Amino acid sequence: MTRIVLVLMWLLHWLPLPILAALGRGLGRLLYRFGRERRHIAMTNLGLCFPGMTPAQKSALARRHFEAFGRSFLERGLLWWASEARLRKLGQLVGKERLDALYGKRPVILLVPHFLGLDMAWTRMSMDYDMSGIYANQKNLMFNAALYKGRARFGKSLMLSRQESTRKGLKAMKAGMPFFYLPDMDFGERDTIFVPFFGFPAATITGLSRLARLAGAVVVPVISHMDRDGYHIEIGEPWADFPGASIEGDTRRMNAYIESEVLKMPEQYFWLHKRFKTRPPGEKSVYEA
Repeated sequence: MTRIVLVLMWLLHWLPLPILAALGRGLGRLLYRFGRERRHIAMTNLGLCFPGMTPAQKSALARRHFEAFGRSFLERGLLWWASEARLRKLGQLVGKERLDALYGKRPVILLVPHFLGLDMAWTRMSMDYDMSGIYANQKNLMFNAALYKGRARFGKSLMLSRQESTRKGLKAMKAGMPFFYLPDMDFGERDTIFVPFFGFPAATITGLSRLARLAGAVVVPVISHMDRDGYHIEIGEPWADFPGASIEGDTRRMNAYIESEVLKMPEQYFWLHKRFKTRPPGEKSVYEA
């Protein structure tokens, strides 16, 4: 089945983006209808983060999210097989001069929240910059190999599995390679503290603050927006006064920043992940049906 899916993705990547995007949205609508478990996770997340929404509003947002997710899945075929010229046209870098001013001059952490266009951000930026980053091994070995090969197409970037030590990432960062960092998922209890995410306590890793302190790195946010005619990857202003007085304050600042970006395009944030899976001792799971 995986081989068939990969062949279909390869065939579909030749299509013009408007047609491929329409097919992706259609796939998302099917996933919303038949993916009961993931639909429940998304609705639970939206309910916790937006308690003022009506059930109809949450359902409408969840549907838009599934459509965007379906599109992002099919468009991975572009990232894995489309020509560099086509990808440069589809993925526009905004604020590139901000990273250019730092690249190779001091350690940089690229803060990349889990918006659905983040894979385009990696691919497009890897054409212009050698970067390091962490990836999660997929259970399906064939899909995992395709994912790894696709991300390694351009440049001389260093990809580290989540099981590896962060020392290699620190070393690469200090050598001038920006660290592409995605710290806004629930990775369990290790190196986490509970800080609010949209007002609800979320187990959040403290890595952004700790790595910035260890490497003397500047944090530069990167947000990838999925548009009708492609993607624009916004490289934000370097954060001032970071790290701050405490790791707790830094981690709360990170979550507050991500909240502000989510509000700009809530349908494109990755709501299918169990963001609130880890709970304080004695507190039951929020995902129990």
